[in-house]
Amino acid sequence: MRYAQIREGWQKATVVTIPTSKDVAARAGVSRSTVSQILNGRADLFAPETQARVALAITELGYLPSEAGRTLARGSSDIVVALIPNTTFGSNIQDVYESLTEELATRGLTLVLRFTGHNLQALDRVASGIKPRALIAFAPLDDAQHALLAKRGIDVLEPNGPVATDVNAQIGAHQARFLAARGYRRLAYAHLRDSRDDTFGRDREVTFADECRDLGLEAPRILHLGISPEDATHALDSLGERGFAVACYNDDVATALLHAAREREWAVPADLAVVGMDNTPLARLTSPPLSSMAFDGAAVSRQAVESIVARLDNKDAAPSIELTLIDFPRDST
Repeated sequence: MRYAQIREGWQKATVVTIPTSKDVAARAGVSRSTVSQILNGRADLFAPETQARVALAITELGYLPSEAGRTLARGSSDIVVALIPNTTFGSNIQDVYESLTEELATRGLTLVLRFTGHNLQALDRVASGIKPRALIAFAPLDDAQHALLAKRGIDVLEPNGPVATDVNAQIGAHQARFLAARGYRRLAYAHLRDSRDDTFGRDREVTFADECRDLGLEAPRILHLGISPEDATHALDSLGERGFAVACYNDDVATALLHAAREREWAVPADLAVVGMDNTPLARLTSPPLSSMAFDGAAVSRQAVESIVARLDNKDAAPSIELTLIDFPRDST
């Protein structure tokens, strides 16, 4: 009895059909070829009235074009791939990706984030399999990667954006000036040590050391630590004596050093001064509150999106990105 009821329910179930381009053509009163050409970027071949009828039919039917078919017709998909470094970064960089995702979506494009690497086969699978409309390199590409993408006909955009070398150089130099302006003469730079690439820290350390030299200070001590009590206390002990001011890769590293100072009963900032980077919410909750710095996230996002979108639109001169660091001095310095 139960089986018969189930079978009867199946028979009465409403069958939902997915509209096709043939259905759109029939409703609009045009050929299927016309629909295909309008959907694949050749609408200017047809009268505005024809375009309007096709658009109305698509809306009324709820038709969704086949991405595979559009990719085949155009030679590229509606996907933009962003290659990002496999490293740590703060919420300000995440804001850029979020804004870029939203802006591209208004243009019918989908942003896909992918960690960069040196495996050419993996990159070729992205280029050949996805056939992206463009690839945005937020991480440096080597000659072999450039050659592969050129061979596959992929438009590569390398924006002078928030992860560019000169920006990280700006951070390192600014941190040194920030500490020196507060009277500190013995400086150190603390890297984050983890399993990911140190894409940003290297350039920051170099310009930090250069700025120390230009300010007439001795070469800075260089520390490497993971976010753990053991690493933090070991890094603090490696200084050998009190009286250093440490510029940190990010607020997490700075917080770890504050923990170590408390464990060793060092007074902050008398025995150890610390400045972070990214101005995360955590910076205001440490003891003492952590000095930090950050870019204006909204401005960075807006400028990065404008620059990248301009390049996608094949404009000759994409807007430049001007970044200014904002200081948040607190009790740790």
